[in-house]
Amino acid sequence: MMGPFTAHRLMKPSNNSSTIAGFILLGFPCPREGQVLLFVLFSAVYLLTLMGNGSIICAVHWDPRLHTPMYILLANFSFLEIWYVTSTVPNMLANFLSDTKVISFSGCFLQFYFFFSFGCTECFFLAVMAFDRYLAICRPLHYPTVMTARLCTHLVVSCWVLGFLWFSIPIIIISQMSFCGSRIIDHFLCDTGPLLALTCKKAPVVKLAFSNLTLLPLVILFLFIMGSYALILRAVLKVPSAAGRKKAFSTCGAHLSVVSLFYGSVMVMYVSPTSEHEAGMQKIVTLFYSVVTPLLNPVIYSLRNKDMKKALQKFLRI
Repeated sequence: MMGPFTAHRLMKPSNNSSTIAGFILLGFPCPREGQVLLFVLFSAVYLLTLMGNGSIICAVHWDPRLHTPMYILLANFSFLEIWYVTSTVPNMLANFLSDTKVISFSGCFLQFYFFFSFGCTECFFLAVMAFDRYLAICRPLHYPTVMTARLCTHLVVSCWVLGFLWFSIPIIIISQMSFCGSRIIDHFLCDTGPLLALTCKKAPVVKLAFSNLTLLPLVILFLFIMGSYALILRAVLKVPSAAGRKKAFSTCGAHLSVVSLFYGSVMVMYVSPTSEHEAGMQKIVTLFYSVVTPLLNPVIYSLRNKDMKKALQKFLRI
């Protein structure tokens, strides 16, 4: 058994020791050929994610018709998705080609902080986008006076600030704890459960606090989104014409699809009664909401939204 170490005190290997300064991320153990194949696959996924979300940002920026709160929020959401996937995939790609699969203590906790902060920010953005759709459909006459450019800017800034402040204190506390043992994390990123399992002294209070901080924005914002869509559904069903109902549903369809993909996978991971999933299941579910969902979002928005589809076609012809 190795001696304890802390996140801010790196252990340097001596001449008589093979000690590695950092944690070991196992990722997806398989033969060398399989690692190379996974590297190629996830490299393609990463590039497609950057291109898809980057195209939405550029389309919104260059098309004056899309300079509305709905699309400004979408452009910010796409910008967020780029950084969300960047918090995990580049290190994952490096691990596929690495023999040691080591991540430094500082690198691990930086990834930990940014991964949860971007995820929390995504929850806030999805809620604000639902609020925007509620105003547009349920309060169409008041929409221009309520959802002003100033309010839209305040909402965007609030999403980023709240997302990055939410987990700052518990992550600082966890980073100052002492860790013992093999330092092996059976995951492709630094996540709460595997990290707390390596602490020298079990800290149920810290684990409970982190779980509650994770659940609080998830549950409250999810209920807010569902409440918004319940009111939207009630308003849409009162629309006399079938064409009007179809237009209203198409306006919300893309956002609701994204909410379902993201919240569906995240709640399986953090809210389901069997929260202590096996390592393999943890990797698959985390992979879905942190890598697959950011890849699918641009496809969903471009296919379900006519204005966005036209703007992207115009942008790609430039």
